Amino acid sequence: MSRLGRIAGALALVLVLGSQTVHTQRGAQLPPEVAARLSVLRGEYGPHRANNDLLTYDLRVRVDPERRHLQGRNIIRFRMLNDDTRIQIDLYSTLAADRMLFKGKPLEFDRELNSVFIDFPETLRKGQTHEIEFHYSGVPQEQGRFGGIAFRKDPQGRHWINTACEGEGSSIWWPSKDQWRDEPESMKLGVEIPDGMTDVSNGRFTGKTSLGDGYTRWDWQINYPINSYNVSLNIGTYEHFAEKHGDLTLDYWVLPENLDKAKAQFTQVKPMIEAFEHYFGDYPFPKDGFKLIEVPYTGMEHQSAVTYGNGYRNGYGGRDWTGVGVSPKFDFIIIHESAHEWFGNAVSAADVSDMWIQEGWTTYLECLYVERVFGYDDALKYTNGYRTKITNKQPVITERGRHRTPSQDMYFKGALFLHTLRSVFNDDRKWWKTIRGYYESARYRNVMTEEMVTFFNKASGMDLTPVFNQYLRRAPLPVLELQRDATAGVVRYRWVADEPGFTMPIKAGKRGAWEVLKPTSDWQAFKWAGAMDTFEVATELYYVIVREVPTT
Repeated sequence: MSRLGRIAGALALVLVLGSQTVHTQRGAQLPPEVAARLSVLRGEYGPHRANNDLLTYDLRVRVDPERRHLQGRNIIRFRMLNDDTRIQIDLYSTLAADRMLFKGKPLEFDRELNSVFIDFPETLRKGQTHEIEFHYSGVPQEQGRFGGIAFRKDPQGRHWINTACEGEGSSIWWPSKDQWRDEPESMKLGVEIPDGMTDVSNGRFTGKTSLGDGYTRWDWQINYPINSYNVSLNIGTYEHFAEKHGDLTLDYWVLPENLDKAKAQFTQVKPMIEAFEHYFGDYPFPKDGFKLIEVPYTGMEHQSAVTYGNGYRNGYGGRDWTGVGVSPKFDFIIIHESAHEWFGNAVSAADVSDMWIQEGWTTYLECLYVERVFGYDDALKYTNGYRTKITNKQPVITERGRHRTPSQDMYFKGALFLHTLRSVFNDDRKWWKTIRGYYESARYRNVMTEEMVTFFNKASGMDLTPVFNQYLRRAPLPVLELQRDATAGVVRYRWVADEPGFTMPIKAGKRGAWEVLKPTSDWQAFKWAGAMDTFEVATELYYVIVREVPTT
């Protein structure tokens, strides 16, 4: 039973607003105070989240395409990390929390906006393992770029239902601990849909059961930790074909009329997996396999169930994505979204403020794919093509404890920062060893940038903290100032940067015979016997600004 208690006012406001709230109607606006509170409830790892550790989910949901209705229950198993009588689970206020059961008896709970605070009749002791049944129902409301959960029709007029809710959160369609820091160790997912339809979800398909009432349940077992927004439904009329990469199963699910196009386009999957395995080791979810699933939106990195909607074209929707003639050589969605299996899914950011760990690294993996498949020169062009997409108006890492998606610089600036860092290492053998070592150390965990900095400092033997901070926690780029003095036969140089102690080395001098300069914030001089205009900086290897300063 629900007690509104201390949150009655806030919840009443949301209920009165009805279709005017952003979480009940796509594109609508929230009053600032409600939006701020939602951001805290979603983003903060508060005491009633931090007091427990997720172990497993067992989610069963019935999807009614005609009514656009959901009804289900989630058995949530967790271990207490502190003594307490309350935990926080999340479910959008547009869906009813029908009842909670603990040891077969109903629990009381409060609802505040999209969060549910569940109270226990006894103190749950540290170290104890418990489970609750959370029953829910209702009609979810579409919102966000891909709808969160969308009830649509395919081009032939057949029902086509998909979830894609990274920004909106998993609680838009199922009750979950809707944050990034804690993931279940494994999960069961049972999806009940009308007979004759197909559901393709995460993990390994374990079978389907006719329920005798016009519905069939499709069962999936997810054998690895999974971020809640990655849990995915793809319900429709699908045709299936498959192949193997060694022992790894590769399963493809597409609309029947697109089967031939898919068989041709998806030949890019094996070379993609081979490229990423070259750099980072085996595909991270072999027990669950790899799936590529056609959807009506561009695509999403759902773990072991990557979704695809690029129209069976190379580039990004047929466009030359970085504008340098490389993107048309491959299907951007296949490469980018699948790269997330390594960064985003196997290695996950623990907070949305560090989302560059998902997106910056994955964008960099695109560049590594190009280098492996098409060569270094194409990779250099492709990587630097991203410069035009960067604004440098906000830091890549945003405020912690608030659910606010960072700017798109997290993709492109994040990738160019890693490209820069490779040149700072100035030793490819060490660089490849470091990025693979970092991936292996963080695999199946939720991490923060601080941990990455510590790892890279140790691996490089340098203090890279100011370099990470300048690129990720400061908006402006570092500026290398040059002063060319032909009379003295020197080029003077220094860094102008916001981050104290920024002393990043950089290659300059004669192209093909670069010298490594070690600028600081103070002017230094480099003897240059050649013509002053022949002194260059390797700007294709570093994402920096070079500014000329006249001699006085």
